[in-house]
Amino acid sequence: MIIEEDLKILFDILPNDIGLYLKKHPNRLNLIEIILDIGRKPEARFINTCEYLSEQILSFQDLYLCTKNLENFNIDNRVGIDKTLHRISCLKNKKGNIIGLTFRIGRSLFGKTSKINDLLETNQSILILGKPGVGKTTVIREIARILSDELQKRVIIIDTSNEIAGNSDIPHVTIGRSRRLQVSSSDLQYNMMIEAVENHTPEVIIVDEIGNENEVLAARTIAERGIQLIGTMHANSLENLIKNPVFVDIIGGIQSVVLTDEESKRRGTQKSILERKMAATFQIAIEINQKTKWFIHENIDQSVDLLLQKQNPFIQSRSINEDYKIVIQQKVIEELNNLNEKNESILIENNDHGDFDDLSIPFQQEIKVYFYSICSNKIQNISQLLGCKFILTNDISKANIIFSTKSYVKQNKKICEIAKLLNIPIFVVKKPLVKQLTQTISKIARL
Repeated sequence: MIIEEDLKILFDILPNDIGLYLKKHPNRLNLIEIILDIGRKPEARFINTCEYLSEQILSFQDLYLCTKNLENFNIDNRVGIDKTLHRISCLKNKKGNIIGLTFRIGRSLFGKTSKINDLLETNQSILILGKPGVGKTTVIREIARILSDELQKRVIIIDTSNEIAGNSDIPHVTIGRSRRLQVSSSDLQYNMMIEAVENHTPEVIIVDEIGNENEVLAARTIAERGIQLIGTMHANSLENLIKNPVFVDIIGGIQSVVLTDEESKRRGTQKSILERKMAATFQIAIEINQKTKWFIHENIDQSVDLLLQKQNPFIQSRSINEDYKIVIQQKVIEELNNLNEKNESILIENNDHGDFDDLSIPFQQEIKVYFYSICSNKIQNISQLLGCKFILTNDISKANIIFSTKSYVKQNKKICEIAKLLNIPIFVVKKPLVKQLTQTISKIARL
């Protein structure tokens, strides 16, 4: 991984004593932000720590010296530094005077996206999630270079804050051959997204910080026109988007559905459930909440459906080890696609119809159960009455057995393939009735 940055230009803008101190700082390559607030000591924030840069209290004069050679701050209170990727944001008082500055370090990290290069070649739209400061902008900057230079695609970047391609009219070299549309105000970002499609014939559009309903709608419009979309949003995980009414449409929207009595019994759920309305705007989601490890949803639609069913989705974790090799864990989906559909999992069906006076057979070993379309409360209550130590889990990879209904297993072959891959037996009942559940749980106790 090669780091290219223009820290010297930034340090020259700072007050002399602070700039000189940082130029010699041994940890300067891990610098994230510099905070200058009047009446306080200047502060530097690094990846794993913070420290004061001086014992002197900052004044209005110090902030004036920092900003006198900069352009005027835009309506979003941001400004860039020419020929760099750094961004400066200001705090203002009620009179409009600047009382604080945040210097955000902009970096281009070559090799940052090596963990997901195979995903970029699929032509699928990718949504990158993470809280502020984890490096989402750095990632999409590198993605722009790979797509435009290495994959020879027509890439348009919607650059609202000039943070992706720098503040100069000439885009920073780190975005490769990508073209950049500058946006004068964040309120107009969705207009520029549509304009990029209509005027510049892109194959890929890259958008940083999709943040309102108009931009969600514009993103869906772009996706429906067959254009690959790369976007970022502030969220820790896919589950956060499901709970956010502003952003939920980007993952397909959620609607309440009322089931018939028969269907609700078959599923083992309430009559009123939540389901996805339509296909998601993006096909792949990447959760960046750690510097070294990323979590991948290779099928957003499938992950959202499982989350709505209160089950854990299939997630990959990707990281780079000490030997700079990519490590992929729990890559279930790709391996399942290679399985022959004729392979059958271990299905243990309850066919007993006799009395169960002697079925209370306690056992000491704890069994982790993954329940599928059966109400977990029923399983828990019956197992406790029989003296069985059942531990219910939503993580199928940690389960000892899978518990489901026969009809649901037949309709969802994926669960059988997963069980085959993980070597987990599936116990099924025809209907999730108390008697059948009791007989099956007792059979598990005997085994």
